[in-house]
Amino acid sequence: MSAQSDESGTAPAAPGGRPATAGKSDHRWAGLFVLATALSMIVLDGTIVGVALPTIIEDLHLDLNDAQWVNASYSVVFAALLLTAGRLGDRLGRRNLLLVGVVVFLGGSILASQADDAGTLIVARLVQGVGGAFVLPATLSTVNATFRGKDRAVAFGIWGAVISGMAAVGPLLGGWLTTSFTWPWIFLVNIPIGVAVVIGALLVVPETRAHITVPGLDVVGLLTSALGFGAVVFALIEGQSLGWWAPKADLKVFGAVWGTDAPVSPVPVIGAIGVLFLVLFALWERHRARIARSALLDLTLFRVATFRWGNLTAMLVAIGEFGLIFVLPLYLVNILGLTSLGAGVVLATMAAGAFFSGAMARHLAAAIGSPRTIVLGLVLEVVGVLAVALVVTPTVSSWLIAALLVIYGLGLGLASAQLTGTTLVDVPEEESGQASATQSTARQLGSALGTAFIGAALAIGLSTAVPPALEKVDGVPPAVATQVADATQQSAGGTIPELRAEGTTSQFGEKTPEVVDALSDGFSDGTRISLYVAGGFLLLGLLCSLRVVAASRREGVDQGGPPRGTSAAPAPEPDATAR
Repeated sequence: MSAQSDESGTAPAAPGGRPATAGKSDHRWAGLFVLATALSMIVLDGTIVGVALPTIIEDLHLDLNDAQWVNASYSVVFAALLLTAGRLGDRLGRRNLLLVGVVVFLGGSILASQADDAGTLIVARLVQGVGGAFVLPATLSTVNATFRGKDRAVAFGIWGAVISGMAAVGPLLGGWLTTSFTWPWIFLVNIPIGVAVVIGALLVVPETRAHITVPGLDVVGLLTSALGFGAVVFALIEGQSLGWWAPKADLKVFGAVWGTDAPVSPVPVIGAIGVLFLVLFALWERHRARIARSALLDLTLFRVATFRWGNLTAMLVAIGEFGLIFVLPLYLVNILGLTSLGAGVVLATMAAGAFFSGAMARHLAAAIGSPRTIVLGLVLEVVGVLAVALVVTPTVSSWLIAALLVIYGLGLGLASAQLTGTTLVDVPEEESGQASATQSTARQLGSALGTAFIGAALAIGLSTAVPPALEKVDGVPPAVATQVADATQQSAGGTIPELRAEGTTSQFGEKTPEVVDALSDGFSDGTRISLYVAGGFLLLGLLCSLRVVAASRREGVDQGGPPRGTSAAPAPEPDATAR
């Protein structure tokens, strides 16, 4: 592992980077509030867009692929840069990186609010992703470096609860801002929050960094990981439009054209290139470790069983969670006819469940152990998602959807609040920065893949469900039915409310209500398919969490054993009054 130790930039440090200064000057809890606020801002931005997406699609004339990229671009660059950002924070100071990240994030937010086409909005989301990648590992590794003992468990619980709670609050806030104002306000709301974080960080967040003796900066690792993640996500998102194997449309890149006359679609080729780059990334990181140079990812961390299985669980669960948040707003707005605010209210029931269970998670974990609490939470998530999938129809009550999402939210709060601490508990303190960034990367990679996988499942579901539904409507020519089916798929269901509003004045005349019903049935079937896929990923996460339980028994996590690499005795406290 990398030779490094944490140190404070402001005062002599206790183990892990906690400033030796205590008493009245100990602002750890105020600092935690600032860090939680910064975390809330970037987590909100990962979910606040979803409920506004139908409005953005209509206003900027996006298609389904554009909509997926608006969500996924943020997560892709976020995931690609997190490992590098965590390492930079260790070297340059975590508070410094936090401040830079917030400023970049605010720049991206302003650009997004001014976007008038798909390209500008996607670029703005990429800029936001860069800022978010700097902010998130800085918050987690600062918490990891400044809290010890029982306080550390409480701080981790708060950090996890913020992730689960804010991810669920995002849709409600996004719906309110979109309905009461306009969709650009979902980005402008970040400005006052970001300014407050900058001021608070300068006042009460301690500067911590690691003294790293291993030389070098892993630029090759950054490039191979970024290219690998980006290519895989590109293939998943563009597969339906470009063709999963046989080419369906031209791909134009910098003047070069991959045409429909090519023997194979660019999708499998680009996907394979992405996998190849990820393999090269892993091999390069092993090489860096062998020659004692600084590596982006310390692969030896994955020898720790709780870390290995915890990260896999986090990635699989994030795929299901963020895929759900991408698909449900499209269904609620376009099929059930809710406003953005109405859809936000329905999705906010997840927040109610998550806040309640997140507050109880620590007490439950004390009784049955953190790993078992994670398992219980994921069981509730799987049950909640599958229950929603079973009742999805064009006529279901939105209140029934909301009630079932409460079950999902209860599981979300339990699992998220405990997964972070359990994943990192056996990691040596001197590796906290890189381990925190790795854990965050797993989540963000999962969120990007969630939009890609579940979006692809929705696209496939619509292509298979909508045309047969239209064929049942008498008097609609097959060519017209195909055209409308394609338009419904490309607009992510946006044509349905348009036809509903036109009534009998549409091109279908008296048949319009039947066409709308057929499209709604097809879209509901496509939504159900995508929810089953999301539930499948959550189920895989649940199975992996069982391995976390088994690993925790071996390492003593369930019994409250000390983290690997630390002594059983608590870290020395410079001043008892600091508590």
